[in-house]
Amino acid sequence: MSQYRAGLIGGVSLLGLFAAPLSAQTAGSTPAPAGAPSAALAGPANTGPVPVASTGGSLEEIVVTAQRTAQSLQDVPIALTAFSAEALQKQQINNTSDLQLTLPNITFTQTNFGSPSFTIRGIGNLCVGTTCDAATGIALNEMPLLGTRLFETEFYDLERVEVLRGPQGTLYGRNATSGVINFITAKPDSSGIHAAGEGEYGNYNSIKVKGMINMPLTDTLAVRLAGVYLNRDGFTNNTYDDTSFDNRNLYSFRGSVRWEPTDNTTVDLMGYYFHEKDNRARIQKQLCDTDPTGVLGCLPGQLRNGITNGNSTLGSILTSKQFLALNGFGPAAGLLALNNLNGTSNMFTGEVNPADLRTVNTGYEPQFQSEEQQYMARVRHDFGSITAQVSGMYQKNSTRSQQDYNSQASNPKAYVAGLTGLQFLANNGVPSLKPVANLLIPNGPNGPYCSSQPEPNNSGIFGAAGNGICASVPLGFDRSSGGSRSFTGEGIITSNFDSKFNFLLGGIYIDTKANDVAYYVNTFALDYAAGVLGSIGGTPAFLAAPFFRSNTPEYRLKSYGLFGEAYFEVNDRLKFTAGLRYNNDDKSVTARTTLFNCPNAIGTAVANLGCADFDQNTPGKQDFARQKVKFSEFTGRFVVDYKITDENLLYAFYSRGYKSGGINPPLSPNSSIPTNFSPEFVDAFEVGSKNTFLDGTFRANLTAFYYKYKGLQLSSIQERTSVNQNINATIYGVEGEFIIQPTREFTVNLNASYLHTAVADDTFLINPADPSGGRDDVVIIKDITNAANCAVVPNVRGNSALANGYVAAVNSGINAATGTDLRSPVAFPSGHGIPTGVTGAYSICNSLAASAAAAGVSVAYNGVRTNVKDNNVPQAPTYKFSAGAQYVIELASGLSVTPRLDLAFTGESYGSIHNTFINRVPSYTVVNGQIQVNGNNDRWYARAFVQNLFANNAITGLYVTDQSSGLFSNIFTLEPRRYGGAIGFRF
Repeated sequence: MSQYRAGLIGGVSLLGLFAAPLSAQTAGSTPAPAGAPSAALAGPANTGPVPVASTGGSLEEIVVTAQRTAQSLQDVPIALTAFSAEALQKQQINNTSDLQLTLPNITFTQTNFGSPSFTIRGIGNLCVGTTCDAATGIALNEMPLLGTRLFETEFYDLERVEVLRGPQGTLYGRNATSGVINFITAKPDSSGIHAAGEGEYGNYNSIKVKGMINMPLTDTLAVRLAGVYLNRDGFTNNTYDDTSFDNRNLYSFRGSVRWEPTDNTTVDLMGYYFHEKDNRARIQKQLCDTDPTGVLGCLPGQLRNGITNGNSTLGSILTSKQFLALNGFGPAAGLLALNNLNGTSNMFTGEVNPADLRTVNTGYEPQFQSEEQQYMARVRHDFGSITAQVSGMYQKNSTRSQQDYNSQASNPKAYVAGLTGLQFLANNGVPSLKPVANLLIPNGPNGPYCSSQPEPNNSGIFGAAGNGICASVPLGFDRSSGGSRSFTGEGIITSNFDSKFNFLLGGIYIDTKANDVAYYVNTFALDYAAGVLGSIGGTPAFLAAPFFRSNTPEYRLKSYGLFGEAYFEVNDRLKFTAGLRYNNDDKSVTARTTLFNCPNAIGTAVANLGCADFDQNTPGKQDFARQKVKFSEFTGRFVVDYKITDENLLYAFYSRGYKSGGINPPLSPNSSIPTNFSPEFVDAFEVGSKNTFLDGTFRANLTAFYYKYKGLQLSSIQERTSVNQNINATIYGVEGEFIIQPTREFTVNLNASYLHTAVADDTFLINPADPSGGRDDVVIIKDITNAANCAVVPNVRGNSALANGYVAAVNSGINAATGTDLRSPVAFPSGHGIPTGVTGAYSICNSLAASAAAAGVSVAYNGVRTNVKDNNVPQAPTYKFSAGAQYVIELASGLSVTPRLDLAFTGESYGSIHNTFINRVPSYTVVNGQIQVNGNNDRWYARAFVQNLFANNAITGLYVTDQSSGLFSNIFTLEPRRYGGAIGFRF
């Protein structure tokens, strides 16, 4: 039978580089069922992995097993990169952030709520919410992981890492539209005792220890134990108290058992535990081009080292003189207000946002905690012409991340006047305010300032337990937290007939349950508003919840898939592969968003929030929105591959990818935003060529692909939550992977990719950062009832005078009725991204909408929609390039010295579908270098290394926040320059 029987999905593989020699199948790898598609193994495949030269300098053959079969990488018709354990070390790939640097058309970034986003060929995790599926599948030993914290740990004791580009489904358990990243752990070996250990010390006082021991118990039974420990100081300097944070303190260990009772049967067991508790920052830095009007908070022109105008935020709006006057406070509004929206100062006045991306000024130290457990069992038996494999995995994880919401210390002087008024009224005529004052400012207006901690009972500092935190400055912070458990069962049957026809059949079942997934925003100003608004009527009370909380007590996914492939070899050179998959997903969720929903007596627990209705679609008052959705779909692929010669392979295929839809995160009551979003589909066409030239010393693999995308899921912030929408897009590109080894000592690798992405159809979306929609005749409004923006638009384009006059007239009427003191529109500063002629004002969007039609204007809630047709999709750089070189110097003593240098360039991209300057992610280049000395027979080694040699604080992703938060941009960066040394042993 032909050695390339198994057909794979995807495109071109990468060339292994700088790896120790690997046999046709590495020790401990899964046996190769002929007829099923294969994957990648061996030294890093193609892109910087490490092949080794045989005599005469020819490249070592690379064996891959990523798709359930062992096979030569050059015979596999798929876009695949594989890194062996040695390749990971030589290329300084210590974690997933390092992994993406050398991969063509692949990017990685952390995201706003703590989950990562791996983007392959422009397709990534752009959907935000508990019910979102991942576009990029993450697998451990070929089993899919859901909600994994694997991205937070350091790599250790891996046999290899495989990265498959392109839609997957007919071979892998859970369907994925962009590709799969498969982490293969090293397996126990009965051949003898083996051990390895490494100690590393570097700057930032970084200490890392890794170790492994393999013990045979009998000729058929072996165990393997491995672990890693990392402790380092923080990367981020805090000028507020001259400290640092963003440190790491983690450990992880894994235990594996392999039993081979017969030559045809293998039983594998694995247990894994990960734990981290430190002050790691979820968000590296906030950038803002400060808006002096306060209507936006940050202007959309540039990412500058400013601070959002505090008057744009929800807490400032709800504690302003204007809002209190609107709500009937009369003369007390001036006394109790923490700020005046018409004033020139706010809670950040006088504060400075340091220019350095790794320096901040915050009064709140981040908190981070994460934990994960994994337990896996697999039984495999070869019946001769049929091989059967049954696998099961149980996974449990939890995470909690908490940090300063504005990455900036507030100026307490801005609040002193209002707090003085609170204390005065509490002691003179309004005793119901006294409990509020005692809780928030126990020692008076000059501090300390106390506010609520995030807690599930919706009472915070006002409840029976008094769950609060006090500090010398008013605090504002958020918390992202949640946990889940998943069970996955999978069965696969593969044939090994001695004929032209073979097949693979599989089925998978997944049951996932997420618990207490929550996102909180707590600020002193919100607590102040909750207490003052609740108690001003004469009874000590507060409005529950006194903090913003997006809460999902339970999410449940029950999913199953049936998949298979058939392989037909016409002759030794031509082969056809056809695959089919059926997907079925049931999702149910219980969720709600709370803030100031119900009055509650101070000092008592909040039993429930029964006064509010959290599901407008169900009769009666509902304490939560409870929703269910179901999706099912057929997908598949068809492949043709042809070997021109034994060293040259051509292939072409069509594949259809699918990702189910879901339910948007909980929305505020009375929201008009759709609750559900639709599935996404991708029709992928790909051609590729794999070639070996120059007597085996040069490999060149090329791929070209075209994707027609329907229903791409992406998220934007609307009404203080992430809302997912669907768009259509066209994606195409090319990838080239090359390696040359002119002598056995010298090896050079090169990867390059080009990617074009564009929204395919007329698609009109709101850009929250620029509610004008690019028009120069609108008035942007900051709504003083909810801190959202809307835009007043003249029906006759260009008639800005009409829009300005209308807003001035409505504000005048509101002032006359309530004494609110809302002013006429003012111009935004020119040259900061807002079209010249656009003005802004504080007002009430519903009041403006009430008589808009009669006045010849309209009100666009959240902003004017703009056409994003032809815009690039997020996180999709047009160009990527990487190169590496190494030279092995053999010494007469039996020692060897190997210097290595790697360079990776990632081109410009955008963090949002709105391709404005504020969303631009600049290009960046990273250079790594190391030199390693190996002892006789590689029993010991010592190395010196540097990562990010030129200290490039590159931005990998960004997130523009909500209008009620001031539209600042959270950014995520690479690690800074790291250097150090390590010593290790292995036997």
